[in-house]
Amino acid sequence: MFNFFKKKKEPKERSSDKKETALSEEEQTKIDQTIDEKKTAIVKAEDTEDQDKLAKLYEELGLAYSQKNDEEAIPALEKSLELKLSMGDGYKKLMSLYNEKRKEAARKGDDAGIDKYMNKMDEMRSVAKKLTISGDK
Repeated sequence: MFNFFKKKKEPKERSSDKKETALSEEEQTKIDQTIDEKKTAIVKAEDTEDQDKLAKLYEELGLAYSQKNDEEAIPALEKSLELKLSMGDGYKKLMSLYNEKRKEAARKGDDAGIDKYMNKMDEMRSVAKKLTISGDK
């Protein structure tokens, strides 16, 4: 009831709120090279019409963009899931990106943004449910 003799806990800074991971110049150029390689591979793979390979390339492209904290990660990962539903690293990263966007919209008080990303997260959960029931991964 009374907290006379207890030390006051200092509020901890949330590491997820301040997600400022500064990449070194070398890491930045390596990621840029990977992105360029994936883009050229996607252009080549679009001619072959191999959906599985194309989906994997889009997933890898999206993951590379997400390392740079680039906004292009979401469309690339969405395209990957559009081509082939899977619950791999791309799915997990896309779900976390949607959650970050939802948090950002909540901080700004943007109700439309909150609804948009909540609906997208619900769609992702239904994909997971569908994949779990069918047994595909």
